[in-house]
Amino acid sequence: MSEVKTGAGKTVLAVVVAGIWVGLCEFVRNQFLLVSQWQSHYQGMGLEFPAGPVNGMMWMLWSFLTAGTTFVISRRYNLWQTTVIAWVMGYVMMWVVIWNLAVLPMGTLPVAVPFSFVEALGAAFICRRLAKPAGA
Repeated sequence: MSEVKTGAGKTVLAVVVAGIWVGLCEFVRNQFLLVSQWQSHYQGMGLEFPAGPVNGMMWMLWSFLTAGTTFVISRRYNLWQTTVIAWVMGYVMMWVVIWNLAVLPMGTLPVAVPFSFVEALGAAFICRRLAKPAGA
């Protein structure tokens, strides 16, 4: 019985720490490194770049959902496979969608691509390190 509790505790810890990592990375990238590009792009469309508290809460929700799915993927795949799958599913697909909606400033990608890959790698590492998969 205590093994189940310990395993659940490690799972929660891994997802919470990975979620904080992802949220922090998103905040630094989009609110510090690339904010001027985002604001300029949105201004060119006659829109205001969404950066209010509700938007921040939605990004935190996204961060924890990303961490949770990364954790699940990390149970079956190794570190690099988990990283690539999580990165494609969480970031690349999002860029395709927001590019299709014409709200992606393409100039952000030279920073966003490597930064987000490191972000996905960090989340995968945290999930695998804090809650080792069976057989790892």
